[in-house]
Amino acid sequence: MPPPETMYCAQQINIPPDLPNILKQFTKAAIRTQPHDVLQWAADYFSAMSKGEALPVKQRLEMPVATQKTDTGLTPNLLKTLHQQLASKEIITKEELLIKWKGLCLPVEQLDTILALGNFSENINWMHFFALGCSALGGTITSALKHACDILTEDPETAEAQIPFNTFESLYTYLAHLDGEIPEEQIESFLFSLQEHAKQQGGMVLPSDFIDICNKTN
Repeated sequence: MPPPETMYCAQQINIPPDLPNILKQFTKAAIRTQPHDVLQWAADYFSAMSKGEALPVKQRLEMPVATQKTDTGLTPNLLKTLHQQLASKEIITKEELLIKWKGLCLPVEQLDTILALGNFSENINWMHFFALGCSALGGTITSALKHACDILTEDPETAEAQIPFNTFESLYTYLAHLDGEIPEEQIESFLFSLQEHAKQQGGMVLPSDFIDICNKTN
């Protein structure tokens, strides 16, 4: 005959004082991030927390448009989360990227496509991968750079996103060279004109600046 189950009263149960807040923050993070695989995401969430690393959490909930599937892969907020997790190092390994990518429950097929497009080896320049991630979001170079500004800006959401000219120059040059159809003279002329704008704005570039220059050159 099995022994009776042990009965506990409320006074005997010791709840760690930090547990309620940890679970509350975890729940809010799960709602904002909407991971496709909750268990995999939860494992990466608490693993990152235990190591003091950036958490795999979106800053806000992204609502899909009516024609969008629920599992659409990379989004601006997910790319921003990846940037927060990986940008501390200029060069990352493919394994590091894959771990963080899976931690956000993103489709590996999409990662393979971006890696192949950039012809990346085992060691990856993070900002180059970031640029291609923006390209995956936007399609055109202009749209990709608009996404880059929105993700990298340190300004409040109510202001137009802006990033340092040097950062913009690096992203644009990489994407333009990868495109292979933009003449070098056009790249240099575009950057020269944009730098003149940036000098009047404390070295910062706004999307309206490069969109205006693109419209004038087309």
